[in-house]
Order: sequence, then structure tokens, then C-alpha cells
Amino acid sequence: MELPQKLAILADAAKYDASCASSGAERKNSLGSPGSKAVGSTGGAGICHSYTPDGRCVSLLKVLLTNQCIYDCHYCINRRSSNVRRARFKPQEVVTLTLDFYKRNLIEGLFLSSGIVRSANHTMEMVIEVARSLRVDHHFRGYIHLKTIPEASPELIEEAGRYADRISINIELPSEEGLAKLAPEKNLARTQNAMGHIRKRMDEHSEEKRDAAMRKKARPAPFATGQSTQMIIGADNSTDHTILKRSCSLYSDYKLRRVYYSGFSPIPEPASVLPIKPPPLVREHRLYQADWLLRYYGFGVDEITDAQAPNLDLDLDPKLSWALRHRGQFPVDINRAPREMLLRVPGLGVRNTERILSARRFTRLRLADLTRLRLAMKKIMPFIETADHNPTLLGLDDDSLRARFLPPPKQMELDFVSPPPTRADRIASTTGEI
Repeated sequence: MELPQKLAILADAAKYDASCASSGAERKNSLGSPGSKAVGSTGGAGICHSYTPDGRCVSLLKVLLTNQCIYDCHYCINRRSSNVRRARFKPQEVVTLTLDFYKRNLIEGLFLSSGIVRSANHTMEMVIEVARSLRVDHHFRGYIHLKTIPEASPELIEEAGRYADRISINIELPSEEGLAKLAPEKNLARTQNAMGHIRKRMDEHSEEKRDAAMRKKARPAPFATGQSTQMIIGADNSTDHTILKRSCSLYSDYKLRRVYYSGFSPIPEPASVLPIKPPPLVREHRLYQADWLLRYYGFGVDEITDAQAPNLDLDLDPKLSWALRHRGQFPVDINRAPREMLLRVPGLGVRNTERILSARRFTRLRLADLTRLRLAMKKIMPFIETADHNPTLLGLDDDSLRARFLPPPKQMELDFVSPPPTRADRIASTTGEI
């Protein structure tokens, strides 16, 4: 098979993996180094359709080494029993493609994953060879993200971390029951053990860097700056509460940079255990919003979802939904409330919370001051008090307040089919008569 044909197949097969983004890693580039043979630089930029602070969009070459696989995960398009066209890169072919695309200014890095061929260790060795050749043979300083295999040996996973800016292991489903049903070759405990080994090695590398800085010694060899994972949403019956509980434990136990949520997409010739329809796309969006609340806004999982309401409200964002269920904690006085409570006001983000805390040291804030911050005033006003505003004057009870934020109802579409034209109609159309 020709290289362009392989690329078409394996780039398309990689689109289902969402767990790639910028690591924020920095590798010294070749600028200002006379005679240097280094190629590329991460430059603090984002990766894979991410946006840098100055608005630039940067991307990476995202491919599978092969879509052949010895595993038979029911939700995977590349599973062993799937009837798809197969292809396989040689490691040097991926190296050639990466360098060629980079030198043509099409990419700034590589995201490489793979199906499992022969064994996890054999596949991992080929993935590592791509990264090793780029870094060592071609002095590539761009971004590299490697998808590792939890069944591979810890030594191989650690070696992958020496060449990659970020490594990731997909947990796939949030529960052991879901994996046993849909991916019997995979094991949640084994995946978490691999994540734990990566975290330990990253902690050791941080200590080595600090020690080298204190003793003014040479910096240790690079190691991946973080790890991430992906969970498939809607392939099993896991609730949002279960998913968020798992995410919370991954963040705290293994210091993951990101958990990515990928809505299940129906695949050709699906197994009977899979759902027929995909979950609504808004569910994936709500999970990302809830994930943000857990990481940056001080919320706990049991505040966002609980046993009585295990799934997120699809009509309202999680923070607004929480505020409507806890009306007794509002209104919040913008001029006196602590930072933790300001962060819980719907429509008020981290940046504007800091601006409010800074400004109120010098003056009592009014609605006009908040308007100048370009806040979503319609969303905020029912939940705050200012020097010139009291939400009780809006006259909104709980039901009308919820209705105020619900999306507009979709207009009913009439499925009207015109009857076939009669002979008189056809004659009229040719003569201009009606």
C-alpha cells in the first residue's frame, strides 16, 4: 500500500481519540544556537486545534501507527472483529511524514496512538522507536504526545516518557463492570497501576530538577510533563455521577492534566450490547463544564450530581443548575462575599472574580461597574446584590427564574409533502396559467 493511502486510513482512524492537547512543555529551540541541527520547537504553543494566547491556531499530525488490533472492544471501530480496511505504518514512515509536514509548516507536533499488534510490548516498542528517531536521529524539538498501553511493561512506558512531552492512557469506561462487558481484554486496576507509575516517575523528575537547580548541576534528561486520559460517554449505562466520581479520583490520585469526554459514536456492524443511538452532544458539553467546576471552582462531585439526580441537567449549565437548587445561598453581596462564594455565582468566572476582589478594595461596586467588565448581566443579576441593586425587586420566584434561563422551545417542523402534479398542473406550468 502506498504511503498516502496509509495516511488516509490511519489519520481517519485516529479521529475517535480526543485525548490530545497542549502540555505547556518547553523545549529549547534552535534559534540563537549557531550550527545547531535542532528541528522544531514547542514554544509554549497549544497543540491539535488549540489556540495560543495571541489567537494562533496550531495543530499536529494525529495518526495511528496501525488500526490492526488483537483486542475486541465492542465500542471501537478498529476492534479485531470489525470489517474495516486495515493499514500499518513502519516507524520510519511516521518519522518521514512528521518531518515533511513540519517543514511545510502544516503541523507543530505529533500525536501517535496505535492498535495492539502481536502484543502490548511489541506495539509499545514501535511507538517508542518513532519518538526516539525524531528526538535523537533528527533532533526534533516539536511537541510529541504518545498514547501508551497499560498492558505494556513499566520500563517501556517510562522510556516513552523520556521522548514525549505528554503521555496518556485511555481509561475508556468509568467502571470495571462496563469494561468487563464491552472491553473484556482491558482491566481498570491495570490501567490505574500504569497511571500511578507514570505519576511517580514525573514526581521523581521534578525532584531531580529542583536538586539540580539548587546544586547548580546539569539538568536531568527530559520527561513527560503530564498525562491525560479519555472516557467514552454513552456506550454503557454509567451515570454522570459515576463518570465525575472517576474523574475526580483520577485528578487527585494521579495528577492528570485532563480527562477528555468523548461521546459514543455508533459504529458499523455494532454488537448487540451497544446502544443504537449516540448520547446527545450536549451531555458531553455538560460534563466538560462540570469538570471545570471540579478543577477550578471548588465544587465537589456530590454538589453537582448525587444519588437522587445522578445525571446533569441538559437544559442548564451545571453551575446555574446548582444555584437554582440552592436559592437559600443567594443573593451574594458582590462587595462583601468571599472569593469561594463569588465563584459560585452563575455567569461569574475566575478572571472576573479576581477583578471584582481587586476593585472592591477601593470602592463599593455598582451595576454599572459590573457592566464594564462585560459580564452576562441577565444571568448574574438574580443572584447578586450591589450598592444599587437588590434581586428581590425583579419579582422572580423559583419557577419563573428557571424559565428565564431555559433555552427557547424548538419550532415544530411540518413534514408536508406536496401531492404529485396533475395533468392540468403540467399544462398550466407550460402555458403560464394558474
